[in-house]
Amino acid sequence: MVLDEFFLAPLGLVGLLGVIPLIVLYLLRPEPVRKTLPTYRFLTETAGRNASNPLFDRLLRSLLLVIQLLAIVALVVSLATPYVLVPESETVTETVLVVDISASMGVRDDGGTRFEQALGAARSEVTDTTSVVAAGPNADVVLRRGSGTDAQSVLDGLRVSAMPGDLRTAITTATAIAGEDARIVVLSDFADDSPWAEAVREARARGLVVELQQFDGGGSGNVGIVDRSFSGTNVTVTVKNYGDTTATRRVALGGFSRPLELAPGDVATATLPVPTGGGRVSLTTEDSFPTDDTLYVAAPEDESIDVLVLTNDENRYLTAALSVIPEVSLTVDSPPTSVPGSYDVIIYSNLDPDRLLVSNVDAGQDLLEDGGGVAIQVQDDPPDYDSLLLVAPDRIGTNPTIRSVADHDITRGISFPPPTEYVEGELREGTSLVTANDGTSLVAISERDSGRIVYYGFIEEQSAFKFNYQYPVFWKRTVFYLAGRSTLTELNRPTGGTLSVGPNQTIETPTGQATGPEVRLTDAGFYRVGDERYAASLLSESESDVVAPSLTGEDTPDSFPTRVEERLVPDALTEWVVFVALAVTFVELAYLRRRGDL
Repeated sequence: MVLDEFFLAPLGLVGLLGVIPLIVLYLLRPEPVRKTLPTYRFLTETAGRNASNPLFDRLLRSLLLVIQLLAIVALVVSLATPYVLVPESETVTETVLVVDISASMGVRDDGGTRFEQALGAARSEVTDTTSVVAAGPNADVVLRRGSGTDAQSVLDGLRVSAMPGDLRTAITTATAIAGEDARIVVLSDFADDSPWAEAVREARARGLVVELQQFDGGGSGNVGIVDRSFSGTNVTVTVKNYGDTTATRRVALGGFSRPLELAPGDVATATLPVPTGGGRVSLTTEDSFPTDDTLYVAAPEDESIDVLVLTNDENRYLTAALSVIPEVSLTVDSPPTSVPGSYDVIIYSNLDPDRLLVSNVDAGQDLLEDGGGVAIQVQDDPPDYDSLLLVAPDRIGTNPTIRSVADHDITRGISFPPPTEYVEGELREGTSLVTANDGTSLVAISERDSGRIVYYGFIEEQSAFKFNYQYPVFWKRTVFYLAGRSTLTELNRPTGGTLSVGPNQTIETPTGQATGPEVRLTDAGFYRVGDERYAASLLSESESDVVAPSLTGEDTPDSFPTRVEERLVPDALTEWVVFVALAVTFVELAYLRRRGDL
C-alpha cells in the first residue's frame, strides 16, 4: 500500500471519520434571526453578495471549525504513527564455527572426549552473528547467520558421530557461507587425511580470517578394527595396530575367539563364524578410542534357505551352483511327487510335461502366497506352468544379441553371453532384466502376492553362460532374492552411508526412531526396518589413525574482524504530531477565550 510508505499503522487513519459528525453539527446548527435595516441595504447591494448558499458560507466563516478540524487530524495522524527513514550504522561481528563431529573426536582425554572440549571452546567463540557447520562425511550447515542465542542452542544439540570425516569439504562450505569480513574458527583434532590445509589457504586468500583450534589429546597406542569381509557364513575381521609397541588382542564373536599379536603398524586378520541373528565382534583390552574396538554384525534369524529343484533331467550346472552356496539347503526331486510346504524356493527345471502334476504347480502358487519364491528355467517344450510362466512362449529363435541388462541386484555387473537358441515370446507381467535385441526377455522378475517369481530364459544346452564363473553368482543372487533374504554384505554397512527404505517407513536406530525414505548411518550399532536388521560400524583406517601431528604456524589473529553495516530504519514522528495537536488545542482555547465563550 502507498500509505505504508508514510505510516507504520495506517489503520489508525480510520479515525478521520470523526471529522464527519463535527461538520454535520456545524451544518445543523440553527441560523440566528436576521433583521433587515434599510439604512445598510445599500451596502449589500453595493458588495454584490447574495445568500444563495448560506450553509457553505457558514463553514467558510467559522474559524473555530477549522481549528477543531486541525486538532482532530493531528490526533488521528499520531495514531497512524507517521515516520521517516533515517540511516543507521551497526557494527557486526560474524563468526563461522566448523565443529568436527567425526568418530576420532570421540577419543577419551582427561576424563572427557576431544569433542566435549571442542564444544566448550566453540561456545566461547559465539558472536552476535554466528553460523555453524558440522564436519562429518558431509558438511551440514546446521545454522546460518543466527543470533548468539541460536548458536548456543545449536551447539547444545551437536554430538559426536561414528562416521569418518571430511574436514576439507566443511571448511570449503564455511568459506562459501561466510560474509565479507567473517572469521572462520575450525575446532578439530585434524586427524583427517583430506587436504584440509588447501581449503584453509583458499579461505585466507579470499581475505577471511581462519583460526584453527586443535584438540588432539589421548589416542596413543590405538588398536582398532578397520575392515571386514564376508564369505558364506563367516566374517573375516581386519585389525591394525597404530601404536609404537607390540599389542596383543583377542577377537571374539559369539562363542568363538582368535588371538592376534600385532607389531607396530602391523595388520592382521581373524575369521570367525557368524552366529544366527548376528552379534558383536569385540577386541579385548579397550583403549582410549572405543569406537573401532567393536564391529556390529547383522545376520538373518534363519540362516538356512531351503531350495527344492523339481526336474526330470537334472541340470548338473544348476545344482552344482546351488550346492556351493553355504546358506542353501538343497533338495532335488523328480515329478510325479508330492511337494511339502516347507521350502523357501522352488525351481522348475527340465521337466517332462507328461509327468508334472497339477499339484506340483499349485505348490508354487501356494509358496508365493506364503512369501516364498519360484524360478522357472525355460526349455524347448515347456509344460503348463499356468500363470507362473512370465513369458508366453511363441517359437524358438536363434542367435540373438543382448540388447540391455538392467541395473538390478540380480544382474548388476554380470555379463550374459547370447545363447544360440532361445524362446521368443511376450512378457506377460513383471520387469525384464536381460532383454534380447527383438525385445524378448531372457531374465525377468515379478512380485506376486507376498512372493517373487524369476524367469530364466536361457535354454541351458544352447547357452555358454553355464561355463561362466559368474553363473554361480547369478544363482546365489537369484536364490536370495526369491527367498526375500539379504546377503551379509547387504545387511552390514559402513557408517557414513545411507539406508534406503520405503517412504514414511519407521526405522529403529541405535539412538531412537527415524523415518525414511533414507536414513544416514550416523551411529555404530543395529538398525531395524520391519523384520530386517542391519548393522553399521566404523570401517576407516584414516579415522582410526587418531594421532595427528600438532599444528604449527597457525596462530590466532590479533584483531577480531568486524564490519559496519549501513541501513535505513523508520524513525517515528508520533511525538511531533502529538505536539502539533496540543498546540492547535491551545490555539482553540485562546480563540474561545477571545470570543468570550470561556
